[in-house]
Amino acid sequence: MPDQTPRPTIHVPGTTSHTIASLRYLKAGTGAPLVLLHTVRTQAEHFRALIPLVADRYTVYAPDLPGMGYSEIVPGASYEEPAMRAGVERLLGELDLEDVTLLGESMGAVLALTTAADVPDRIRRVIAVNTYDFRGGIARSGFLARAVVAGVLAPGVGPVVAGIEPKPALRRILQGGLGDKTALREDYLDELLQVGRRPGYPAVARGVYRNLPSLIAARSRYPEVKAPLHLVYGEKDWSRPSDRAANRELLPDAEFTQVPAAGHFIALERPDVLAGLV
Repeated sequence: MPDQTPRPTIHVPGTTSHTIASLRYLKAGTGAPLVLLHTVRTQAEHFRALIPLVADRYTVYAPDLPGMGYSEIVPGASYEEPAMRAGVERLLGELDLEDVTLLGESMGAVLALTTAADVPDRIRRVIAVNTYDFRGGIARSGFLARAVVAGVLAPGVGPVVAGIEPKPALRRILQGGLGDKTALREDYLDELLQVGRRPGYPAVARGVYRNLPSLIAARSRYPEVKAPLHLVYGEKDWSRPSDRAANRELLPDAEFTQVPAAGHFIALERPDVLAGLV
């Protein structure tokens, strides 16, 4: 029987696609390793505009986090922060990566920080972009996002809601995380919708949203990070000034950058800024 697994519809120039330890990842470039960790409800192609900007200086690895994108969907898997972090550490270990720069956005930023706390000998530097470690999260995108997340988490109907994802609704939710709404390209939106139709993916989505509080709890690990650290926030990120101030107080030695007019998805809006920081 022919393979029925859907394939990515987007090709990121210069990359090749691989699978190891149940995780699919994109690889490009030459040099010291740079690992890119994506946001909630996205995948490796989230960094499609950033990868070509840094591949002349780094060997870039951009994984689909466990269960997301085209990584293996394991029935009954946990999507709490420790389990997601274990996936990142499994990738680093299987590829035997050292002297790693970790750049994560949103959920990926939290995982970059906790991974650096767990395996300090492998990590050279951490760039944490719009850490998703505050109450509300994607619900701050707007009323529609709040309604959808509530529906996904609701007893009984949650799995049904998680499997229904109209394109206009997903577009509006993601644009709520952008200062420049045009940064969300239609082909990328189509790619995310294709992933959302994978068998088993609604359970993944529900598991991720259900366990977002574990990302907040993971803040307690931040002070354990020994590597140089750079916190990056979009001026219009979902985090509030008090959320950002709390992390700056928790990590007083970290460098800090706020990107004018940018929202939660800086990798989509201002990949040039992130390229300059790495």
